[in-house]
Amino acid sequence: MLKNTTQDIEALQGKKLDQGLTRRDFIKTTSMGTLGVGFATCSDAIKAQAIKTDFEGIVSKEDTVNYKDSKLPVYVAYPKDAKGSLPLMIVISEIFGVHEYIADVTRRFAKLGFFAVAPEFFYRAGDPSSMGTMAELYSKIITKTPDVQVLQDVQAVMDWSKGQGVNPNKIALNGFCWGGRIVWLACERLEKITTGIAWYGRLSGDRSLNNPTHPLDGVNQLSAPVLGLYGGKDTGIPIQQVEKMSSLLKEQTNNISAKKSKLIIYPDSGHAFHADYRPSYIPSDAKAGWEEATKWLKQQGF
Repeated sequence: MLKNTTQDIEALQGKKLDQGLTRRDFIKTTSMGTLGVGFATCSDAIKAQAIKTDFEGIVSKEDTVNYKDSKLPVYVAYPKDAKGSLPLMIVISEIFGVHEYIADVTRRFAKLGFFAVAPEFFYRAGDPSSMGTMAELYSKIITKTPDVQVLQDVQAVMDWSKGQGVNPNKIALNGFCWGGRIVWLACERLEKITTGIAWYGRLSGDRSLNNPTHPLDGVNQLSAPVLGLYGGKDTGIPIQQVEKMSSLLKEQTNNISAKKSKLIIYPDSGHAFHADYRPSYIPSDAKAGWEEATKWLKQQGF
């Protein structure tokens, strides 16, 4: 059930893809259709170090979550020979939508035993992969994707998953950048979520009709604990904001989820340090953060 509303924007720059390597040349995934193939053209120079998770032992496919007048595209991956109900992991993308990196992370969670789903929240506004600059992506896609709509989509995926053999008592969210902010909001506004993992999700910002509140505004409403992973050199998310969130979490003496939440700062990393296809990738901190995330999930009963 949606308890309230709210979104985040990465630092906008007019950067274009390195002309030496196009997103189509970089990688092809034959078992997928349109979701999870290639990268947004404005997502900086693509690096050949990107991790490529294979399909052994898992099923991966595209599907659609139909609700009201919405037809939400989703990329799904889960263990091939699973027995019994699986925990649900909703993978929430950056502003670039469900491209190959997000699909790969979805497969990584499938290999950990999750029924993992990556929704394409931007399908109503357009195709993020077709945008040539960050400014264009922002003006044509992000500003047309209000928080309340995204949270309704998250709720719809949770409802839909009940018919997919998922354990309704084990629901986790993992989000990067724009998606990290959505993780915080969902854990503040939606019921039935077990936990969230927010990778460098913005905590504050300007308010608008599309983004009426931000994570710092709703700490006292947390109904699921969040693990927040942040870079100490992230110029878009000042360390003071992370410290403020830490203080607010500690002040919520009557909120168990807030008390359980945890923030980790990687002092030598900036924004998007887990994005293995981008120049911002810091392998050591990405590995450490992933280990913290998997340890966190075990601590939360997954």
